[in-house]
Amino acid sequence: MSRCLFAVYLTLLCINSPAWGADSITCLGRVEPLDGVRVLAGPSGFSGAGAVLSELRVEEGDWVEAGHVVGVLDGFSLREAELQRQQELLEEARVRLKRLENLSATQATSRAKLDEARYSFNALQAEKKVFEARLEMTLIRAPQRGQVLEIYSYPGEKIGPDGVVELGETDKMTVVAEVYETDVGRLAEGQRAVISSPALNDEVTGKVVKIGYRVGKMDVLDTDPVANTDARVVEAIILVDDSTPLQRLTNLQVDVKILP
Repeated sequence: MSRCLFAVYLTLLCINSPAWGADSITCLGRVEPLDGVRVLAGPSGFSGAGAVLSELRVEEGDWVEAGHVVGVLDGFSLREAELQRQQELLEEARVRLKRLENLSATQATSRAKLDEARYSFNALQAEKKVFEARLEMTLIRAPQRGQVLEIYSYPGEKIGPDGVVELGETDKMTVVAEVYETDVGRLAEGQRAVISSPALNDEVTGKVVKIGYRVGKMDVLDTDPVANTDARVVEAIILVDDSTPLQRLTNLQVDVKILP
């Protein structure tokens, strides 16, 4: 009899412990790099609308730094030639202006010719900036440091609505937990969390670093046919302690338990 009472006592102790009790928040979540996934599209404007990708300079899994050229559009060669011609005209104007300035020092040229040369030089300088901007519009640059997660467009293809590539900082992985609105009052930054999934060999731990400000519908749907798919949730960002197990699992659905 005493053994039965002791077993009941241990069961109640486990159920009421902070790690397993009703104070823990359980929900679903999805795996994302820190700051989410960035989709790089073609530049907006006349050179980006329906543009064809001429060159792709990355492969899936590559790491790029902010400003790195990921792809080149088919208008690059034309814009590069235009800029080169503008630079030649600018150099000619610079030489002419310098010559007239030297002649002006000895009063061997008129003031009007010198002013005209200066105006021409300044105008060509301003036009050069326009050509530089047009050339830049044919380059697709990474807006931030990140790893190439997926490629959507290849050389010779027109860039579609999916863009060119997806980038994410996979060395800083997070879990976006969808916490039921009824549990938000028990949620706070700094709480520890345990993440599990059949795709993971072991549980992953982390800490709540951000709580959303908006209540919305669930994005991660439970496979249970009787689950409430219209549930209202608030997103909580959990920064995991070790990103290695999740680096290749962006968008993986996981089970989340947030400890009190």
